[in-house]
Amino acid sequence: MKPYTIITIPDPVLRQTASEVARVDADVQAQMNAMLQTMYDAPGIGLAANQVGLLNRVLVMDLASRKEGEAPAPIFMANPQIIWESEEISVMEEGCLSIPEQYAEVERPASVRVKYVDFNNQEAELEANGLLSHCVQHEIDHLNGVLFIDYLSKLKKNMIIKRVEKMKKQEIL
Repeated sequence: MKPYTIITIPDPVLRQTASEVARVDADVQAQMNAMLQTMYDAPGIGLAANQVGLLNRVLVMDLASRKEGEAPAPIFMANPQIIWESEEISVMEEGCLSIPEQYAEVERPASVRVKYVDFNNQEAELEANGLLSHCVQHEIDHLNGVLFIDYLSKLKKNMIIKRVEKMKKQEIL
């Protein structure tokens, strides 16, 4: 399967809630692999199905540093669900492939535990801290139609949207 095209704001699919997958079968595995390739090509560290126009609860992540020559360490999740989050808060700069070249500090729980179905249709759990915690929360937000700019003030959010629209008009994107 060839890589997908990443959808950018203000496309309405980014605001829709994705539906659960019945099981991770060969079709979902092919989608996961194509999403992973799309994410690597972008390049990014996470990608949710909404971002490629698909409305199923699938996401992929890989935090291995390709610049540092680390071996790929992809994480595939279907139907991810946060089942625990820490009271401790973490603030990190986030960006998004669907909101190109825009970054802002976002406050989220510092640690989360996520229940999901893996690439082999097995139930699994992941405890995430630091960058992985922010990334998995960011991608699950996508599946719920939420963008990182929704955590910002209305002024900052509108400024980012206007910058992306201007870049699109200038055909930078």
